[in-house]
Amino acid sequence: MFSVSGTSARPEPVDDYLGEFHVYEPHRSGLPPLKPYFRELWRRREFAIEMSRAQIRASNSDTVFGVLWNVLNPLLLAVVYFILLAILGGGFKKPDTFAHLLAGLFAFYAVSGCMSLGASSVTSAGRIIMNTAFPRMLVVLSAVYISFRKFLPTIPVYVVVALATRVGIPWTSVLAIPMFLLIMVFGTGMALLLATAQVYFRDTNSFLPYLTRIWLYVSPVLWYPEDLKPGLRFLEIFNPLYPLLGGWGDLVVKGELIPWTTWAASALWAFGTLFVGMFVFMSRERDFAVRL
Repeated sequence: MFSVSGTSARPEPVDDYLGEFHVYEPHRSGLPPLKPYFRELWRRREFAIEMSRAQIRASNSDTVFGVLWNVLNPLLLAVVYFILLAILGGGFKKPDTFAHLLAGLFAFYAVSGCMSLGASSVTSAGRIIMNTAFPRMLVVLSAVYISFRKFLPTIPVYVVVALATRVGIPWTSVLAIPMFLLIMVFGTGMALLLATAQVYFRDTNSFLPYLTRIWLYVSPVLWYPEDLKPGLRFLEIFNPLYPLLGGWGDLVVKGELIPWTTWAASALWAFGTLFVGMFVFMSRERDFAVRL
């Protein structure tokens, strides 16, 4: 039998080698501790931005032709709807019809982009989620940021169309900025809800195009809010995009100040959807790695 005598070396602290580090621990049930969660979410914001930039480069959306397609797609769709409405409606009574169509489609595409990209954000990031500990909401926020980046090139296109059709740019367009922020808040809430649904029901993304197309028809994009028939007045109450897109069109195209009730309904739908989406997403987040 052999014996070894002497003093044993004292292990040095791990922090001396690793320095400062953060641990993001999973939670067992319900919501995680909110303050650490959002602090970590803010600390890793650059991660979401870089992830969105990588996806934009991968899809060639940052190239000239990629940006051009992002603009041409809703622009050509507006032309098609304009022609169809002219044929079916027998002409237009309002000279700003095309500008109304274009402004509404650009804003609607921002929401539908949040929904489609957000729905597939978690399932497409399966490897990162299973191998890296971080707030999963970052991948959804990355998808929302991509949708916002795709919306930006449409602004100068609408300005050119508005000036060419003599609609002009009214001063109330300044108030359209907070209205668009509410639209993006609503889109973020929908992205969180659909991202959670896609994890459990993989056909969610397949049915989403049909949902968005129907939602487009019942929203004030192809028609004016004041032209809504009495039998369809329930859309004012049950369609979240009615006050959001209706107020957006009045501010951008008509140059009219919208009543406070429209602002209140828009804010209620936007932040209500965001809070519900955050609650559903964060409460089920711990189960994503198992489901993926």
